[in-house]
Amino acid sequence: MNQLFAMRVFCMLVEAKGFSAAAERLGTTHSTVSRQVQQLEAALGVRLVNRNTRRFSLTAKGEQYHLACLDILQRVDAAALAVADEQSRPTGTLRISAPLSIGTLEIGHWLPGFQARYPDIQIDLSCDDKFVDLLADRFDVALRISAPLADSSLVARQLTASEQILVAAPAYVLRNGLVRSVGELSEHRLLGYVVGGSTVNWMLCDDKGKHVVIEPAGVLRADTITSLYGAALAGVGIALLTRVTVQADLLAGRLVQVLPHYNGGQRRYYAVYPHAQHLPAKVRAFVDFMVEHYASA
Repeated sequence: MNQLFAMRVFCMLVEAKGFSAAAERLGTTHSTVSRQVQQLEAALGVRLVNRNTRRFSLTAKGEQYHLACLDILQRVDAAALAVADEQSRPTGTLRISAPLSIGTLEIGHWLPGFQARYPDIQIDLSCDDKFVDLLADRFDVALRISAPLADSSLVARQLTASEQILVAAPAYVLRNGLVRSVGELSEHRLLGYVVGGSTVNWMLCDDKGKHVVIEPAGVLRADTITSLYGAALAGVGIALLTRVTVQADLLAGRLVQVLPHYNGGQRRYYAVYPHAQHLPAKVRAFVDFMVEHYASA
């Protein structure tokens, strides 16, 4: 027996004041209504309804149970409406994992607009360049910058793809001169990104598809992109960074592109989340907003 269904049938019986009328309102048969009430009585071990050919009435226990059923069903319906409302209206706390570069360098470009559009969503942002376990660490969504992601049980939606370019501050170029060929990079102060204790080589490609590998064994090595970005802005040396990260600085003249005919390949920006079905409204709103943000950027 489906007890909630049986309780709804019983309450409709009381409201309609008869088995036939209740069956008509429920779109079922007289025998179905009667059977549901009988099963309730058997489960409870009490008589709920006095029946005869002409009259229908509740017993004292039936009246007591009817009031309890009304209260329970109202609570069940209210809970369902609350969940449905939360699913359709973005609200609540959104836990986001993001790389330091997005969490520190790009947050000012997207967070104000997101909060203005969705004021009922509170952001809980954790910044770390290491990939986190979304399920174990209870994150709703992660932003990741990487080469194409391997297949996994997670859903990965690409936000944008951005080429990596060489940049330096105008002050650095004034002190050290222009870089006219890729071979001259070895004479310059290069800023290297470190992963697992090893410097990541630059895999540069020119407009004709010719590749060259550069080891940025220069004046600074760092294990965060934000450190390399800060050093480049300060005129310390040449860094390889995504165009999305530095485009505002290029437009403002704080950085200039070095060897513009070369790039370091694409890095892809992803929003990663655990489930595609029954996606919470707050997660869907955030992912859709970030797709829109990077499209306009």
